[in-house]
Amino acid sequence: MTAPHRSGQPDVLQVRGIACRRGVALLFSGLDFEVAGGELLCVRGPNGCGKTTLLRCVTGLTRPDDGAVLWKGVSTRTDALAMHAGMAFSGHLPGLKDDLSAEENLEFALRLRGATVSVEQRREALAAVGLEKRRRLPARRLSAGQRRRIGLARLSLDPAELWVLDEPLTALDDAGQALFIEFLDRHLARGGLALAATHHRLAPPSGVVRELRLG
Repeated sequence: MTAPHRSGQPDVLQVRGIACRRGVALLFSGLDFEVAGGELLCVRGPNGCGKTTLLRCVTGLTRPDDGAVLWKGVSTRTDALAMHAGMAFSGHLPGLKDDLSAEENLEFALRLRGATVSVEQRREALAAVGLEKRRRLPARRLSAGQRRRIGLARLSLDPAELWVLDEPLTALDDAGQALFIEFLDRHLARGGLALAATHHRLAPPSGVVRELRLG
Protein backbone atom coordinates (compact mmCIF):
# COMPACT_ATOMS: atom_id res chain seq x y z
CA MET A 1 0.00 0.00 0.00
CA THR A 2 1.30 3.44 -0.87
CA ALA A 3 1.73 5.96 1.92
CA PRO A 4 -0.73 8.87 1.92
CA HIS A 5 0.51 12.45 1.67
CA ARG A 6 -0.80 15.66 3.14
CA SER A 7 -2.84 16.01 -0.06
CA GLY A 8 -4.79 12.93 1.05
CA GLN A 9 -4.23 11.27 -2.32
CA PRO A 10 -2.35 8.02 -3.07
CA ASP A 11 1.02 8.21 -4.79
CA VAL A 12 0.83 8.47 -8.57
CA LEU A 13 4.53 8.87 -9.41
CA GLN A 14 7.05 6.81 -7.44
CA VAL A 15 10.83 6.86 -7.86
CA ARG A 16 12.78 4.13 -6.11
CA GLY A 17 16.56 3.92 -5.65
CA ILE A 18 17.37 5.93 -8.75
CA ALA A 19 21.02 6.64 -9.57
CA CYS A 20 22.79 8.33 -12.46
CA ARG A 21 26.37 9.12 -13.46
CA ARG A 22 27.75 11.73 -15.82
CA GLY A 23 30.96 10.17 -17.08
CA VAL A 24 32.86 9.10 -13.97
CA ALA A 25 30.98 11.56 -11.74
CA LEU A 26 28.11 10.20 -9.64
CA LEU A 27 25.34 12.81 -9.74
CA PHE A 28 22.99 11.07 -7.33
CA SER A 29 22.19 7.60 -6.05
CA GLY A 30 19.58 5.89 -3.93
CA LEU A 31 17.00 8.62 -4.49
CA ASP A 32 13.49 7.76 -3.31
CA PHE A 33 10.49 10.03 -3.65
CA GLU A 34 6.87 10.06 -4.67
CA VAL A 35 4.32 12.59 -5.84
CA ALA A 36 0.56 12.34 -5.35
CA GLY A 37 -2.33 14.19 -6.95
CA GLY A 38 -2.46 17.82 -5.86
CA GLU A 39 1.28 17.89 -5.09
CA LEU A 40 4.22 19.83 -6.48
CA LEU A 41 7.71 18.47 -5.84
CA CYS A 42 10.44 21.05 -6.45
CA VAL A 43 13.92 19.70 -7.21
CA ARG A 44 16.48 22.23 -6.03
CA GLY A 45 20.25 22.48 -5.80
CA PRO A 46 23.32 24.17 -7.30
CA ASN A 47 24.15 24.18 -11.00
CA GLY A 48 25.49 20.84 -12.20
CA CYS A 49 24.05 18.79 -9.34
CA GLY A 50 21.83 16.74 -11.67
CA LYS A 51 18.39 18.40 -11.52
CA THR A 52 17.78 18.23 -15.27
CA THR A 53 19.28 14.73 -15.44
CA LEU A 54 16.88 13.56 -12.74
CA LEU A 55 13.91 14.93 -14.68
CA ARG A 56 15.16 13.21 -17.83
CA CYS A 57 15.51 9.92 -15.94
CA VAL A 58 11.95 10.21 -14.64
CA THR A 59 10.53 10.98 -18.08
CA GLY A 60 12.54 8.25 -19.82
CA LEU A 61 14.69 10.62 -21.90
CA THR A 62 17.79 9.38 -20.04
CA ARG A 63 18.29 5.85 -18.79
CA PRO A 64 19.28 5.79 -15.10
CA ASP A 65 22.16 3.60 -13.96
CA ASP A 66 19.98 2.09 -11.26
CA GLY A 67 16.52 2.29 -9.76
CA ALA A 68 12.97 2.33 -11.04
CA VAL A 69 10.21 4.77 -11.92
CA LEU A 70 6.62 3.67 -11.31
CA TRP A 71 3.51 5.30 -12.69
CA LYS A 72 0.35 4.30 -10.81
CA GLY A 73 2.15 1.27 -9.44
CA VAL A 74 3.52 0.00 -12.77
CA SER A 75 7.20 0.26 -13.70
CA THR A 76 7.82 2.46 -16.73
CA ARG A 77 10.21 -0.22 -17.96
CA THR A 78 7.15 -2.44 -18.31
CA ASP A 79 4.77 0.19 -19.66
CA ALA A 80 6.29 3.57 -20.52
CA LEU A 81 3.41 4.59 -22.79
CA ALA A 82 0.94 4.85 -19.92
CA MET A 83 3.06 7.47 -18.19
CA HIS A 84 3.89 9.33 -21.40
CA ALA A 85 0.20 9.56 -22.27
CA GLY A 86 -0.46 11.31 -18.98
CA MET A 87 2.60 13.58 -18.94
CA ALA A 88 3.40 17.04 -20.28
CA PHE A 89 7.14 17.82 -20.37
CA SER A 90 8.48 21.36 -20.58
CA GLY A 91 12.24 21.51 -21.02
CA HIS A 92 14.72 24.27 -20.30
CA LEU A 93 14.39 25.42 -23.93
CA PRO A 94 10.95 26.31 -25.37
CA GLY A 95 11.13 23.65 -28.11
CA LEU A 96 9.52 25.70 -30.88
CA LYS A 97 9.78 25.60 -34.65
CA ASP A 98 11.04 29.04 -35.69
CA ASP A 99 9.27 29.05 -39.06
CA LEU A 100 5.86 28.29 -37.55
CA SER A 101 3.67 30.98 -36.04
CA ALA A 102 2.80 31.06 -32.37
CA GLU A 103 -0.60 29.57 -33.18
CA GLU A 104 0.88 26.88 -35.43
CA ASN A 105 3.44 25.93 -32.78
CA LEU A 106 0.67 25.59 -30.22
CA GLU A 107 -1.43 23.46 -32.57
CA PHE A 108 1.55 21.27 -33.44
CA ALA A 109 2.48 20.67 -29.79
CA LEU A 110 -1.08 19.76 -28.81
CA ARG A 111 -1.48 17.40 -31.76
CA LEU A 112 1.71 15.60 -30.73
CA ARG A 113 0.09 15.10 -27.33
CA GLY A 114 -3.13 13.86 -28.90
CA ALA A 115 -5.11 16.69 -27.31
CA THR A 116 -8.33 17.65 -29.06
CA VAL A 117 -8.56 21.44 -28.94
CA SER A 118 -10.62 23.75 -31.13
CA VAL A 119 -9.30 26.79 -32.99
CA GLU A 120 -11.26 29.00 -30.61
CA GLN A 121 -9.70 27.34 -27.56
CA ARG A 122 -6.19 27.78 -28.95
CA ARG A 123 -6.78 31.44 -29.69
CA GLU A 124 -8.33 32.05 -26.29
CA ALA A 125 -5.29 30.43 -24.66
CA LEU A 126 -2.89 32.61 -26.64
CA ALA A 127 -4.92 35.69 -25.74
CA ALA A 128 -4.79 34.70 -22.07
CA VAL A 129 -0.98 34.71 -22.16
CA GLY A 130 -0.80 38.03 -24.02
CA LEU A 131 -0.13 36.73 -27.53
CA GLU A 132 -3.44 37.51 -29.23
CA LYS A 133 -1.90 40.14 -31.53
CA ARG A 134 1.20 38.03 -32.15
CA ARG A 135 -0.37 34.66 -32.80
CA ARG A 136 0.42 34.79 -36.52
CA LEU A 137 4.03 35.90 -36.14
CA PRO A 138 6.79 33.35 -36.76
CA ALA A 139 8.31 32.19 -33.49
CA ARG A 140 11.69 33.61 -34.53
CA ARG A 141 10.22 37.12 -34.33
CA LEU A 142 9.09 36.70 -30.73
CA SER A 143 11.12 37.59 -27.66
CA ALA A 144 12.40 34.87 -25.35
CA GLY A 145 9.62 35.62 -22.89
CA GLN A 146 6.94 35.54 -25.58
CA ARG A 147 8.25 32.20 -26.79
CA ARG A 148 7.94 30.85 -23.26
CA ARG A 149 4.37 32.11 -23.15
CA ILE A 150 3.48 29.75 -26.01
CA GLY A 151 4.50 26.98 -23.63
CA LEU A 152 2.23 28.44 -20.97
CA ALA A 153 -0.67 28.36 -23.42
CA ARG A 154 0.13 24.71 -24.16
CA LEU A 155 0.14 23.77 -20.48
CA SER A 156 -3.21 25.51 -19.98
CA LEU A 157 -4.79 23.32 -22.68
CA ASP A 158 -2.96 20.03 -22.16
CA PRO A 159 -5.06 17.49 -20.19
CA ALA A 160 -1.93 15.78 -18.82
CA GLU A 161 -2.11 14.60 -15.22
CA LEU A 162 1.63 15.06 -14.63
CA TRP A 163 3.64 18.18 -15.46
CA VAL A 164 7.43 17.78 -15.58
CA LEU A 165 9.02 21.22 -15.74
CA ASP A 166 12.65 22.25 -16.12
CA GLU A 167 13.17 25.84 -14.88
CA PRO A 168 9.62 26.91 -15.84
CA LEU A 169 10.15 30.58 -14.95
CA THR A 170 13.12 31.10 -17.30
CA ALA A 171 12.77 34.28 -19.43
CA LEU A 172 9.35 35.14 -18.00
CA ASP A 173 8.73 38.63 -16.65
CA ASP A 174 6.74 39.24 -13.47
CA ALA A 175 3.41 39.03 -15.32
CA GLY A 176 4.45 35.82 -17.07
CA GLN A 177 5.57 34.27 -13.80
CA ALA A 178 2.23 35.17 -12.23
CA LEU A 179 0.45 33.50 -15.15
CA PHE A 180 2.49 30.36 -14.70
CA ILE A 181 1.66 30.21 -10.97
CA GLU A 182 -2.02 30.70 -11.82
CA PHE A 183 -1.98 27.81 -14.32
CA LEU A 184 -0.01 25.61 -11.91
CA ASP A 185 -2.48 26.41 -9.14
CA ARG A 186 -5.41 25.33 -11.33
CA HIS A 187 -3.57 22.13 -12.27
CA LEU A 188 -2.96 21.17 -8.63
CA ALA A 189 -6.46 22.19 -7.55
CA ARG A 190 -8.01 19.71 -9.99
CA GLY A 191 -5.79 16.88 -8.72
CA GLY A 192 -2.87 17.13 -11.11
CA LEU A 193 0.72 16.65 -9.96
CA ALA A 194 3.95 18.35 -10.92
CA LEU A 195 7.69 17.75 -10.73
CA ALA A 196 9.81 20.86 -11.30
CA ALA A 197 13.54 21.56 -11.34
CA THR A 198 13.88 25.18 -10.30
CA HIS A 199 16.10 27.75 -8.63
CA HIS A 200 12.98 29.70 -7.67
CA ARG A 201 10.58 29.06 -4.83
CA LEU A 202 7.21 28.19 -6.30
CA ALA A 203 4.25 28.82 -4.04
CA PRO A 204 0.89 28.18 -5.72
CA PRO A 205 -2.05 28.74 -3.36
CA SER A 206 -3.49 25.26 -3.97
CA GLY A 207 -1.97 21.86 -3.38
CA VAL A 208 0.99 20.66 -1.36
CA VAL A 209 4.48 21.92 -2.18
CA ARG A 210 7.45 19.76 -1.15
CA GLU A 211 11.16 20.02 -1.87
CA LEU A 212 13.89 17.58 -2.89
CA ARG A 213 17.39 19.01 -2.60
CA LEU A 214 20.30 17.60 -4.61
CA GLY A 215 23.98 18.26 -4.11
